[in-house]
Amino acid sequence: MTEARPQGRTGSGRPRPDSHMNATESRSKKGNPMYADETEAAPAATTKPKGTPVYKRILDLFEAEGIRTLYGIPDPNFVHFFLEAERRGWTVVSPHHEASAGFMAAATARITGQPALCIGTLGPGMANMMPAIQCAKVENDPVIFMGGQRARITERRVRRGRIQFVRQEPMIEDSVKFSSSIEYADQTDEIVREAIRVAMSGTPGPCYIEYPHHVILEELDVPEVLPPHRYRLTNQGADGDRIAEAAELIANAKNPIILAGHAVYTSKSGQAVRALAEMIGAPVIQTSGGTAFIEGIEDRTFPYGFSEVSIDAVVDSDLCIALGTELGEPSHYGRWRHWVDNEANRKWIYVQQDATAIGVNRQIDCPLVGDLRGVVPQLVRALEGKTLPGHPRLAEFIARDAQQIKDLDEESQTRDDGTGNIPMNTARFVVEATKACPKDAIMIRDGGATVIYTWTYNQAKPHDVIWNQNYGHIGTGLPYATGAMLADQAATGKVRPGMLVTSDSSFLFHIGELEVAVRNNLQLVCVVGVDFQWGLEVGVYRMTFGEGTNEAGVHWSDKVRFDKIAEGFGAAGEFVTDAADIGPAIERAYARGGVTVIHCKIDPVANATDKPQYSEFRTWYAEGTQ
Repeated sequence: MTEARPQGRTGSGRPRPDSHMNATESRSKKGNPMYADETEAAPAATTKPKGTPVYKRILDLFEAEGIRTLYGIPDPNFVHFFLEAERRGWTVVSPHHEASAGFMAAATARITGQPALCIGTLGPGMANMMPAIQCAKVENDPVIFMGGQRARITERRVRRGRIQFVRQEPMIEDSVKFSSSIEYADQTDEIVREAIRVAMSGTPGPCYIEYPHHVILEELDVPEVLPPHRYRLTNQGADGDRIAEAAELIANAKNPIILAGHAVYTSKSGQAVRALAEMIGAPVIQTSGGTAFIEGIEDRTFPYGFSEVSIDAVVDSDLCIALGTELGEPSHYGRWRHWVDNEANRKWIYVQQDATAIGVNRQIDCPLVGDLRGVVPQLVRALEGKTLPGHPRLAEFIARDAQQIKDLDEESQTRDDGTGNIPMNTARFVVEATKACPKDAIMIRDGGATVIYTWTYNQAKPHDVIWNQNYGHIGTGLPYATGAMLADQAATGKVRPGMLVTSDSSFLFHIGELEVAVRNNLQLVCVVGVDFQWGLEVGVYRMTFGEGTNEAGVHWSDKVRFDKIAEGFGAAGEFVTDAADIGPAIERAYARGGVTVIHCKIDPVANATDKPQYSEFRTWYAEGTQ
């Protein structure tokens, strides 16, 4: 006689309908030795299938958002998911580490302007993914992380020694904007939509959905999927009265500037910002996170703090239109250092999707709460027909900045070039690499000291730049490159070149993802500055204790050859010691096609102690202190 199982509740305390309990548990138990010590439950009554399995419905919901890329290493929870995604024509990528999967998804969100999807294996897979989840939170990347989990009947038992199990939500929930679990099949729509809604609302960021094993093959009778604007705010505009107020401030400004942050790029608002900048004749000042140049206004765009022109433009400004920036430490909160002079005469217009961010880091004269994609076109329309004389020094700024870039190129030529006993200076490395960057390339940046050199010596003005600015999490470069390039191909159907400018310590973090780039035949050139040390940390030792200290823990083997490692992954490799050979090596790499790693020996002394404008960089930290 089969023991009757009473109508019960899940371990979470939620009521569980008999039909769900019997169908799920009978499927879980049938032929499964995990439950061999229990009497098999009576089979559920034969019912007509409802139609759509949960895993297919989840894909339907993401497709409605334009998502067609998927990253992760599939476990039993996701094998159906992956097969179905590939059958539908999605770009499905399995990397060699779950953190890399998360970084690939983050780069996808940035280059497409849409939320991205990443999955992690239950237990250790989700633990491995935590660096990417935390990074996405600080970098404001709207990634939906889905984690597999044991069936709830297993999870909620009082047992010791369970295999591949840990409670994942407590580990993750403080690092995401929203966390939930699909406990019952009919919760699928509401939980997936809420995750996307929260990820894309206010300050964007990651969300987590747990996917317990017992719901994978549940079937649903579902309506057609809704387009995004039917269940969440999209392209939200600002209040009309505030727009009119902002238009008057702009019309009355004599020296207006636009401060363009990272969200200008990630929201794909570049051309709307271009229209605004050209209409009001304003220079565009890039924050340290907003380093992608907008096509058509490259010449009037200047990096904050690292361009002489940017400082003059800030000091002279009587109006700052801040777009897509948190006004954080690297921008000195918009109220100290370069902003101090003329502060009393400067007005601020701040476009911010998160209303709670208004007025936190500095006072604002005209807040415009809404999505850049909606608000910037509103401003352009409100300014039509107004007389706007433009910034009187714009032409001067453009000429001076072009000359500064040229001067930096010429100044770098006076530094060590690698032909003597001293390896090439990092300035030469950056100049020669960025001069050879194709105009249509996706540029990816990574590293410590190398990035600081790039702020000053960069010769390229790419329209797509991917790097980790807020969190400072090095090692993201290679997975960012693969994710950005694959997502761009999936979205546009075009194959574009990519250039990763990085350094040895950072490149080693996720070097296994070279195989992913090779597998997908990406047109990726990795230019690696090699000094066999943690350059920033060596510099800290010397600043703290002086020359000749032990410098424990920051030097490593000088026998590593990245060109040879590349060949082992099936990529091409080049070994460069002379700065003059970097450009030709990059040219050969793109002509050859596929993935190339260029090992460039750089001077460890200069890289550690001669970083340009390092004093400017240090002012980012806690208003001048560490």
